[in-house]
Parts: sequence; C-alpha cells; structure tokens
Amino acid sequence: MLPIFFISLLVLLFLSVPIAFSLGLSTVAGIWMHGSLPLDVVPQRIFVAINSFPLMAIPFFILAGNLMGAGGISKRLVNFASSLVGHFTGGLAMVAIVTSMFFAAISGSGAATTAAIGSILIPAMVARGYQIEYAAANQAVAGALGVIIPPSIAMILYGVAAEVSIGDLFLAGILPGLLITFSLLLSAYIIANRRGYVGEERKSPAEVWTTFKSAILALLMPTIVLGGIYSGVFTPTEASVVAVVYSFIVGFVIYREITMKQLIETLQKSAVSSAIIMIVIGTAGLFGFFISITGVPDMVYALISDFVTNKYIFLIIVNVILFIAGMFLDGGAAILIFVPLLLSTAVTLGIDPVHFGVIMVCNLAIGLVTPPVGIDLFVVSQMTKLSVVKIGKAVIPLILILILDVLIISFFPPLSTWIPSLMK
Repeated sequence: MLPIFFISLLVLLFLSVPIAFSLGLSTVAGIWMHGSLPLDVVPQRIFVAINSFPLMAIPFFILAGNLMGAGGISKRLVNFASSLVGHFTGGLAMVAIVTSMFFAAISGSGAATTAAIGSILIPAMVARGYQIEYAAANQAVAGALGVIIPPSIAMILYGVAAEVSIGDLFLAGILPGLLITFSLLLSAYIIANRRGYVGEERKSPAEVWTTFKSAILALLMPTIVLGGIYSGVFTPTEASVVAVVYSFIVGFVIYREITMKQLIETLQKSAVSSAIIMIVIGTAGLFGFFISITGVPDMVYALISDFVTNKYIFLIIVNVILFIAGMFLDGGAAILIFVPLLLSTAVTLGIDPVHFGVIMVCNLAIGLVTPPVGIDLFVVSQMTKLSVVKIGKAVIPLILILILDVLIISFFPPLSTWIPSLMK
C-alpha cells in the first residue's frame, strides 16, 4: 500500500498536477487501499487541518504585505536603504539586499519581496551598468529573505504543523536572516569590486534623516508586531490583524497612495493567495494524518537510525533532502509534507524543534532561487524578459553562499535559539 501511495504522489508531481491535488488524490488512494478507514475521513481531516486559530494569521499577513506594497512603501524603503549603503562599491546591489530585508519584515513572502523591490531596482542597476543577469540574480536571492525575516508565512506553517510557538519561530529567524543578509552584502561588494560597479555619491546625514523619516512608518510595523506578541498585548494571529489595520492606515489614510480601485484589487489578490495556501494546508493535513496512522515517521526513524550515529549526520541528510525538495516543491507545501516525516526523528536525536524549523525554512528559501521551480527566478524572469536558464547561471555563486549560511545555521544552534531563550 505505502509504495503505491508514494509512487502515485511522485507521478502526480512529475506530471505537474498542482501540489494540493497531488497530495489529496494520492492520499485518498492510500486511504481507499488501507481498507479500515472510511472515505468520510477525507473531508473531516481536511477541515481539521484548516480549522486552526493560528492559521488565520496567514491571510492577514498576506493582506498586510500587499497593502504595504501598494501603499508606496517600496520606494520609501529603497530611498532609505540607498542613503545607508548606496555609496559603497556595488551600492545598488547592496540597496536591493537591504531593502529586501526591510520589506521582508513586512511581506512574509519571497515572491512578493522580489516583485516589489525588483520592479524598482533591477532597471536602476541595469541603467548604472550592472549586467542584467547579475541584477536579476541578486534581486531573486535577496527576495528569499522574505520567508526568513519575521513575520514569515513559512514559519507560521511550520509552527502550526509542528505545534511550536510561532512567536519563538519569528524571533529565531532574526539572527539567521541577518547572517544571510550580511553574507549577501559581502558577495555584492566582492563581485562589484571585480566588475567595476561603483557606488553613488554619499548622502549627507540630513539626507539620511530625511529618508529615514519617510520610511519610519514602514519600519515600525515589524516592531509593533513582534513587540506586541512578546509584551503579551496580542497573539501572533491578533498581531496579523493589527498589521492589516496599520498597513491600511499608512497606505490609504497617511500616504494616500492606495486608491479605492487598488484596494479592491489588493483584497482580491490577497484572497486568491490565501485560498491557494489554505487548499494546500488542508490536503497536506490529510496527508500528514495518513502517514501518521500508517506509522511512516517510525519507519523513517528506524531506517535512519540504522546508519545515522548522531544528529549532525542527520542534519546533513535533512539539508540534502530539503535542498532537492526545494528545487521541485513550493516551500509551504514542502514544510507540510516533511514536518510529519522528519520532526519526530529530529526531536528524538535532541534537535530543538524551533532550531529545526529555522533550518527547514532557510533550506526552502534556497528553493525559491533554484531551478526548475524557483518562484523568485520566474518573477525576475518576467521582469527582465530573460530566460530562467540565463538567470540560473548567474545565481549559482549566490546559491553557494546560501548553502554555506544554511550549514552555519544548522551546526550552530544558538543563532536560532539564543533570542527566543532570552524571552523565556
């Protein structure tokens, strides 16, 4: 039964059947072959999977990010980042990275971060003499910060699937996000130095202050979200609603850059994105239930324990599995598939579930920029009209840097666990 179940899932994925339907159809087939379970369990388990209060944070954070994107936040963040790092060698590449870090703290999505910042900075980089393939690759990788820097939709999914504190996961993502940001900044400087990409004129302190004041309302949102969660004022789900109200006031009332037409379009776009994620969550919940009752996690542990002697070897195996999975699966779907399979083994080997969650999210962030299904690559490909193959070649050195960062994060747990431990 189980071989047929997994083979049917792989075949459906290979045939490019949407991930939600691949999970749902293969699991229904597995339940039917199991014999002892009625098919009535299918809608019941799908409903149970999405009937979760923490999951309500996802549509609200999606809406908050879209409202911020439509409200003129992107260009204000670009101006502020440019005043900070634009004068360095490779300044515009650094501006793309720093702005993506700021915007990641608003959107929670890699693709949204790539689209919002790339639409401004890729043309600017090309106009200043940057090779277009490098400009696209740099922005695609910088956009991957969107799923690491809190608030992160991927971390919400992991928190629900693993029954781990979402607030702890948000805090755990701060230092790994900064590590990746600074490693990308260093790579931008080295590449620019070799290719002669000069910086812009240094901004005066007064100009830096002006751009900071313009961007302060955007920069305050993650402070309000995380500060509210850890001061006990509201839960992560309630924080997502606060983020929506705050984003609406900033974009519609204060900046007045969101028209009524844009507001309706933003609501529609957010509803569609949320619905897609919820369908995947529902079928992934059914998938998790089925592999749990059939004892697959115990089989995985038994298989791994035969040749894995310590947690470090296990982490190497996990990193390889997730890197390959990220090349073919959407990050959210991969989290929902692999958490039931791998988490119990990780905990048994003494790996902190919060640390393991950060490892999973960072690995799957790499998946955003690895062919053939790297979403960020498709976003910048559409912007630049370059093929994914050309951008993929330019992104290889940056992927190697991300892999090194993930290994550091994997084998140095305090990067993930230190800040959450301060709040205990």
